[in-house]
Amino acid sequence: MPLALYALTAGAFGIGVTEFVIMGLLLEVGADLGVSTSAAGFLISGYALGVVVGAPLLTILTSRWPRKTVLLALMAIFIVGNLACALAPTYGMLMAARVLTAFAHGTFFGVGSVVATRLVPADRKASAIALMFTGLTVATVLGVPFGTWLGQAAGWRATFWAVTLVGIAAFAVLALAVPQDGKPPSAGDWRADVRALGRRPVLLGLLTTVLGYAGVFAVFTYIAPILTQITGFGEAAISPILLLFGGGLVVGNLVGGKLADRALVPALLGSLATLALVLLAMGPALNSAWTALIAVTLLGATAFATVPPLQMWVLSKADGAGESLASSFNIAAFNLGNALGAFAGGLVIDSGPGLGYVTWTAALFPLIALGIAVLAVRLDRASGRPAEVGYVG
Repeated sequence: MPLALYALTAGAFGIGVTEFVIMGLLLEVGADLGVSTSAAGFLISGYALGVVVGAPLLTILTSRWPRKTVLLALMAIFIVGNLACALAPTYGMLMAARVLTAFAHGTFFGVGSVVATRLVPADRKASAIALMFTGLTVATVLGVPFGTWLGQAAGWRATFWAVTLVGIAAFAVLALAVPQDGKPPSAGDWRADVRALGRRPVLLGLLTTVLGYAGVFAVFTYIAPILTQITGFGEAAISPILLLFGGGLVVGNLVGGKLADRALVPALLGSLATLALVLLAMGPALNSAWTALIAVTLLGATAFATVPPLQMWVLSKADGAGESLASSFNIAAFNLGNALGAFAGGLVIDSGPGLGYVTWTAALFPLIALGIAVLAVRLDRASGRPAEVGYVG
């Protein structure tokens, strides 16, 4: 893999840390800024909203720029946003800084996915996307625990100072390693990109992403109470168990990329089906400590095994027109899936049958996504389009 791909991975690592590290620092942030823990938790929702809004907006605004320039501008936003987080004197300022930082997220992964596929031969494009997303998975496994420890030991602001330094390093590596490119093919008319986004295959691909990933976060959002109240683990065991989940993310992401390179449609359908099976099996598995550990690891692996196929699927359906916008929208779709899954899981707990049924409910989402993907493949074949379109660059 070319060095430029590892530069994209470095940027993805920094973005992954800043997205998730706040989860481990809610108590410290709340105490320092004089807000409740639940109010501090809204900093997570604010970030997700920033991703959803920023992804299409910045992609359209930068559609006439060379892609390397776009990536560097996004990392600059990331650096300024994290610096503002470290210096924020009030809760409102911290929320605004988090939203600003999130604006870089969706477009970075969206444009970065397009750049990654241009750096490798046709039979390694999904693996290239997977390698970039490895930065996000490693951030979950290593960066977030370290950032949490640093914030608890030296104050939560120290974590954002550290992430700012990571952003500066990533900016330098991107500037040195990513080759300069010309203007995107659709630079002349962003409206053509929007029209391409409205194609039925692209819309079905985005819907598949939203529903497929909703099942993951319906469970992961409530993984701590699930493991303590159902399986019987102590609270101190949660962090080590989440390392198993993170290890599964890394492996599943890389395997999903390789499988998607071999055959995109089977990889997409197979990964969604496997995720649904793991969620279904997780219910009874939670009754035993050992099987629960296996289930959590498999959940991580199957969760991110879907990411490269889903991202490559939407890219292929854009078919070269509006690819950056479609790719960025798909990153927003992942975040919408996160929000939908967390909401559905909360509904099951508060107004439904209870915590023990969250995994069963979660399995419905990838099953529905699987049905939509199968429908999309059949519609493609009926219309004479190949179901497994390669990336057009």
